[in-house]
Amino acid sequence: MRRRRWSLDSLDRRIIGLAFPALGALLVEPLYNLTDSAIVGHLGRAPLGALALAGGALTVIWWTTAFIEMATVTLVAQRRGASDAEGATRDIGAAYALSVLLGVAAAVLIFTLASPLASLLGGRGLVRAGAITYLRISALGMVPLVASFAGTGHLNGMGNTKRPFAIAAVSNGLNVALEIVLVYVVHLGIAGSAWGTVAAQFVAAALFVASSVRAPIRPKRPRFSDLARLARDGVPLTIRTAALGLAIVGSTAVAARLGTAELGGQQIALQIWLLLALALDSLAVPAQVIVGEAVGAGDRAKQQLVGRRTLRFGILAGVVLGVITIVTAGIIPEVFTADGGVKHEGTLALIVCGLQQPVAAIAFVLDGLLLGTSEYGVLRTAMLLALASFVPVAGFVLWLRWPGIVGVWLALCVW
Repeated sequence: MRRRRWSLDSLDRRIIGLAFPALGALLVEPLYNLTDSAIVGHLGRAPLGALALAGGALTVIWWTTAFIEMATVTLVAQRRGASDAEGATRDIGAAYALSVLLGVAAAVLIFTLASPLASLLGGRGLVRAGAITYLRISALGMVPLVASFAGTGHLNGMGNTKRPFAIAAVSNGLNVALEIVLVYVVHLGIAGSAWGTVAAQFVAAALFVASSVRAPIRPKRPRFSDLARLARDGVPLTIRTAALGLAIVGSTAVAARLGTAELGGQQIALQIWLLLALALDSLAVPAQVIVGEAVGAGDRAKQQLVGRRTLRFGILAGVVLGVITIVTAGIIPEVFTADGGVKHEGTLALIVCGLQQPVAAIAFVLDGLLLGTSEYGVLRTAMLLALASFVPVAGFVLWLRWPGIVGVWLALCVW
């Protein structure tokens, strides 16, 4: 009994030790995005609109290429569990090689299609011109951006979540500093914001590569089969991520058709939901890493134990975050708006958002557990079925209209 207790305590400490740095790394990016919007927003409506359009297009690229990080974490963790250091070195090499190929392809695509993309997204006049400028400069940072995904996957797969957090904090801090100088001192406008981001992406990639070559298991030239396996893993993971994004975008589209107050409330609640999602998703990282190691070692009992412990932590975190969200539902909208109608809708949405957090926590932890077992096809199918369940409920809400913002969030609960 004493030995079992010690084992559980040790496992719990490891879960928490992996989760907290992962949470920090996950939160750095949205906090930077808020700061970036504030910096550009002070230039006027046109630059802020241009940033919104360009950011939307670049997010699609992020969704499409982020599979490299997720798949690499699992591959490295499973190889380590199986004591297959040689295989892990090739998997890491494959991640970096594929990141360069995808980064170059993304750069060419963005630079070439910057003008039609800006028009397709609704850009006109100065907004369109600013979006084109931002996209073409950002194209230069695609290779280091995707390489950073490979580096994060490598280090997380090694059970090192502290280094990715430190690199994210340093690179994003540098990004903010460069943007302030380039935008307000050198007066480069929205181009200064883009150049600052590209410079920071190169620094982040350099730090990840330096960390990778100094790691106990280092990248090695991959075989074609290693590249092919990683690319195959990317197909269901990309579909899964796209389905997730469609539900979030769809909820906003429904709110927009209900009215401006509902749309404003949706924007507030959705930003809080995304912040909560990142907090809960931090538990998916230790779930993926430790289960991946157990899969490689063929230790099914440990896989089940990790599943139970991370699910318990997740449910507890979901309940706590849910209660906090509900209690502060009437206060949070005050930070974002002075409009009474928007505040009312935002409060209603946040109450439902809080109620769904325990279930959301279970979904996020299960996502990490299934990633650790390489069940990418299951994740793809599950997310497509979730999207299919969301669409008719959201359509029904739009048809009835009377449930309003509450109906939108009930549809997200079903999802």
